[in-house]
Amino acid sequence: MDQLRALRYFVKVVETGSFTKAAAIFSVPPSSLSRRVADLENSLGATLLKRSTRVVNLTEVGESYYKQVSAILEQLEHTDEAVRSYQANPMGLLRISSMVGFGERILLPLMDEFSELYPQITLDISLSDELSTLSRDQVDIAIRGGYAPDERVYAIKLMDNRFVPVASPDYLARNGTPISALELKSHRGLYFKAPAGRMPWITEINGQWQDVSAAAVSISNNGRWLMDKAIAGQGILMMPRWVTQPFVLSGELVELALDPEVSITENPNFAIYLLYQKLRYQVPKVKAAVDFLVARVRASEHSGMD
Repeated sequence: MDQLRALRYFVKVVETGSFTKAAAIFSVPPSSLSRRVADLENSLGATLLKRSTRVVNLTEVGESYYKQVSAILEQLEHTDEAVRSYQANPMGLLRISSMVGFGERILLPLMDEFSELYPQITLDISLSDELSTLSRDQVDIAIRGGYAPDERVYAIKLMDNRFVPVASPDYLARNGTPISALELKSHRGLYFKAPAGRMPWITEINGQWQDVSAAAVSISNNGRWLMDKAIAGQGILMMPRWVTQPFVLSGELVELALDPEVSITENPNFAIYLLYQKLRYQVPKVKAAVDFLVARVRASEHSGMD
């Protein structure tokens, strides 16, 4: 017996006072509806309705049962409506994990704007440079720098993440401006440390990759601290252009034009990616966040991250 359907039939019979009227509402034969209510009574071992040719009345136990069941069905309807609304409208808890630098400079300001657009979404944002997976982090969206991952997720390239060398005018005045990548070896270096370790400075010469790293002055996974040291003239720093650009525009740092170019990786697809599990895109809160971030970050990149 489909008990939930039988309960709905029973409640509607009580509300309409008629098996025939209740059956018409559910578009089923009166005999079928009556049989299901009878099965319900048999399963309970109690008579819920007093039947006559013209009217249907509740028994004493039936009246008590009706009050409890109707309240349960009403609550169930409210719950169903809440789920349907949840599935149709962006709402609920949205978990996002992001690399620290991108999170502080770009993600958090954008998510303030996102919250104004979607006030029914509660944001849970974690910033970390540790390598991890979506399933282990239990997040809806992850933003990572590096390469498109091998894990079974959908990866959207948000923006370029190419590292460029910069130094302060004061440092260059005191130590000279390198023109060749090989000249870097005679300079002082400030190094960003990823979870896999210090990022080396490499360049391709005659088809071969060579390490042209300068002597290390400071090494850290704190980009802001390294940036302050570079501005203070303590060495040459390699950081993503989207990080260094504001300081180059302000004149605090100078981007070095080296020949050949210097990089931190041999892979040309080094970028910042937005990751999510494919099926999660069907959830309104995830779709809203993915579409918003992709559009806003790409627009900002094209406008120079102003």
